[in-house]
Amino acid sequence: MGVEPLIERVKALVKPERFAHILRVAELARQIAEANGLDGDRAYLAGILHDAARDLPPERLFELAPPEIPLEREHPKSLHGRAGRRLAEGWGVSDPEVLEAIEGHVYGVDPTYPVAMAVYVADVSEPGRGVNAEIRERALAGDLLGAYREAVETKLRYLEGKGIPPHPRTFSAHKKLVQGAG
Repeated sequence: MGVEPLIERVKALVKPERFAHILRVAELARQIAEANGLDGDRAYLAGILHDAARDLPPERLFELAPPEIPLEREHPKSLHGRAGRRLAEGWGVSDPEVLEAIEGHVYGVDPTYPVAMAVYVADVSEPGRGVNAEIRERALAGDLLGAYREAVETKLRYLEGKGIPPHPRTFSAHKKLVQGAG
């Protein structure tokens, strides 16, 4: 299946403002990927699919991605990455890095998946958010790992500032980055 039918499926599931965000993330993810010598088409596809489940009601998120820890039951939107992965798999997407990007954009991704890092960075820094322009510019300048590290650290500070407990997988992603930087 090409990307156009998937775009239509995603568009049918999300609010118009979310769809506009998705299109901005997909295009930025493509630009970041290409600036870092990666496959822009894979990043674009992952960007299109990353928030497919974001506007689903909690009951549907629980059905697609049953909570594994109390935090996920308390914050059902934290499941939208895993639920989006399930939707994508059901639509025939099988590229492991694209699937990692969809699931991991909420928590953080394994740094051995650079396309997934491009999508994560694009999600936190797309121009419509009005924040994190320095992270976007760093990624577009070819420092994807540095931009990703900064994006994860920014997310941890944001969540802690809001009194929202970060997901254990976000801590795990941060730990891998710190260990890798050593």
